[in-house]
Amino acid sequence: MSNSVAEDQDDWMVRPCNMYKEEYSECTSIKARFHQYFIFGETIDCSQWKRDFNSCVQWRNKQNANALEELVQSEKERRLKRLEGHYKNNVWKKRVEPPADWNKPLPERFIKEYENTYLYHRAKEMADNKPEELQRTLCVLS
Repeated sequence: MSNSVAEDQDDWMVRPCNMYKEEYSECTSIKARFHQYFIFGETIDCSQWKRDFNSCVQWRNKQNANALEELVQSEKERRLKRLEGHYKNNVWKKRVEPPADWNKPLPERFIKEYENTYLYHRAKEMADNKPEELQRTLCVLS
């Protein structure tokens, strides 16, 4: 299996090019720079968004395989960084399947509390199929 075929299978990861441009603009805005300085004590490097935008344009307009490869690699790195806390979590044991009794009935106290909610009454109303009540309008004050 060639590398380009593997990259083509990952091309779903590529966003529309204008999204990379918007991310770059947002990252370099005055508001974002102030926020970055407040949170991190310094401004962050936004150049990856610009490179991603350029690669996206190269891929979309010229079908440049190298640009697609760079873009997919950047998206994979971004995704890995975003999920880093999840992957490094060693506190909680991850489930392989749901608990055997995941769909058992709720305890009686929860059922009684639920009976006093708007959602319960609305669901009951819809189940009774009273079209005249379902067609009512609500008054909204603005």
